Amino acid sequence: MKRGPDPLDPESIQSLLRAAIASVGENPDRPGLAKTPERVIESFRNFTAGYGMTPADVVNGALFEERCDDMVMIRGIDLYSLCEHHLLPFYGRCHVAYIPKGKLIGLSKVPRIVEVFSKRLQVQERLTNQIADALMEVLRPRGVAVVIDAFHLCMAMRGVEKQNAHTRTSALLGCFRRQATTRAEFFSLLRKE
Repeated sequence: MKRGPDPLDPESIQSLLRAAIASVGENPDRPGLAKTPERVIESFRNFTAGYGMTPADVVNGALFEERCDDMVMIRGIDLYSLCEHHLLPFYGRCHVAYIPKGKLIGLSKVPRIVEVFSKRLQVQERLTNQIADALMEVLRPRGVAVVIDAFHLCMAMRGVEKQNAHTRTSALLGCFRRQATTRAEFFSLLRKE
């Protein structure tokens, strides 16, 4: 993935991570932990790679003029993100549909748009809306629908400690919001295997 200049100061962050490891009573120099600060920094770069991308970057002109006015749906797009409140992962699946108005987008570009926003510090509600808004802006379709089902480790590992709680969010724009039949078709297709 494309990324701009590295905003992280590795030496400062490594020092902070070593101090955090020591503060829980561990030896940051023992073999299993000695390189942990470096690995954490590299992981964090990956988890936040979306800040260096825009939807326009990933679409990169992959829009095609086409006479099509039927729903296009991509289900089961895996996503991983970090909860901005606790820096713990949440993960799940994103389902996207749109009704074209003269343009189709390359199918692989939809999961890439999901990554632009999921690889940032997030809340699921905003993530869902950002994906829908970006597709509306890039495609100018009749409508966009996005549903995300996710499991949040901040709910499972801490706080309420509910290991089976999943969160579902949706964003319905254009004809998906205005037309009950379009909305019903979307949710019907979403339920089918």
